[in-house]
Amino acid sequence: MATVVSYGAAEVVTGSCHLLAIEGGPSILIDCGMFQGQEEDRNFDTFGFEPSEVDYLLVTHAHLDHVGRIPKLVKEGFSGAIYATDATMDLAEVILMDSAKIMQEDYETDYRKAQRRGKEDEVRAPLYEMADVEATYSLPWHHPEYDHSFELQKGIKVTYRNAGHILGSAFIEIIYHENGVERTIVFSGDLGNDNDMVLPHLQKCAHADYLYTESTYGDRNHKGPEESIAEFKQIIQDTMHNWGNVMIPSFAVERTQEILCILKDMFDNGELPQCKVFVDSPMATRATEVYRNHSELLSQKCQKNKERDGTIFNFHDLVYTLDVDASKKINDVDRRAIIIAGSGMCTGGRIMHHFKNRLWNRKNAVIFVGYQAVGTLGRHIVDGARWVKLYHEDILIKASIHTVNGFSAHADQSGILEWISQMDNLKKVFLIHGEKDKEDVLREVMGEKLHKKAHIVEPEEVIYLS
Repeated sequence: MATVVSYGAAEVVTGSCHLLAIEGGPSILIDCGMFQGQEEDRNFDTFGFEPSEVDYLLVTHAHLDHVGRIPKLVKEGFSGAIYATDATMDLAEVILMDSAKIMQEDYETDYRKAQRRGKEDEVRAPLYEMADVEATYSLPWHHPEYDHSFELQKGIKVTYRNAGHILGSAFIEIIYHENGVERTIVFSGDLGNDNDMVLPHLQKCAHADYLYTESTYGDRNHKGPEESIAEFKQIIQDTMHNWGNVMIPSFAVERTQEILCILKDMFDNGELPQCKVFVDSPMATRATEVYRNHSELLSQKCQKNKERDGTIFNFHDLVYTLDVDASKKINDVDRRAIIIAGSGMCTGGRIMHHFKNRLWNRKNAVIFVGYQAVGTLGRHIVDGARWVKLYHEDILIKASIHTVNGFSAHADQSGILEWISQMDNLKKVFLIHGEKDKEDVLREVMGEKLHKKAHIVEPEEVIYLS
């Protein structure tokens, strides 16, 4: 009998890692992501399984909470084949290299401080290093195309379908045989929000016997994209007319590209007041280049922009700041600056410096355009903090704080239910990748509206697919 054990993203959002063991067949890992927020110490725990015994790694998409521990997996013995779309592989390389760089820098900083206290032995080494990322990319990578089924090994067929979440994202259908009966299990990865800004819509899933689905926003519905875009534009215009600055903590992948599309539209339509727009994130800049290189996967709107202007995202007064000196010079712009900077949850990165310099000014605004995990600075601010400590200094929050939920790259409750409702012969639904209270709500609503029983997966619970 096949089994699935979730070693991450069980009753929490991050750390996605699910091990499918098919009786008499291979051991298949779906994603190997990093824990974030208050769960991040779990990254240093053992996996709970032997990496060298995993035969295949199937990657749904390139977000850190789905790929962030792959180099650790390789470092600890995994040597099998990795399957990911071509775009996912390219984005994952950007993200993993950046992750290794940040961890090394943090380690060196902590070590210097510990030396002054004579406590060097208390400093934890990085989870992995650049060499481990390079070793990951020395393994065999295979690039399935959407809707093209392939045989993983005899009797096991895999199909990647477009999840509409970020560039290259997929939900994965795995067909195997048990006692002469064909079974289909689907792992959703993260499901897209169908806002049409950058990516085409989430594909339909026609059939599944067993479904492992994300539930990040299982308790709510987002505002519609039109309403969210209108709200975003109004905040930009009001702040610019007040001679203030807008800070946007943004994820380097997908969210930054969506924001650039909206700002480009505003510029083209004469809706953007005269200002400077900065993408102050080397990783977001590199990710945007990956999006350009895979423009055939983008929405019709993006492709029309490229045909018309020769560019998908760029417009006059947009500046990409790659080096530290260029980032620091943004401080010389005291008004009418729009600063898009990482990290998206404000756990580090250049947004912290901009917060320190601008969060105390009531003319300024902060726009949160993505999920803020429990335990992160972003969540603290969204939850109503009056002040924050940045670089050993207390900063009073006077800037206006806005959360525009319609930009989420995740499907909301209605989107999840609609996607599931299209599946034929669905026997069992397993909820993962969500906070427990959100999963409770989704489970109840799923029973009421779809008449489906859903099981909330516990960490390392063994699920028998019977």
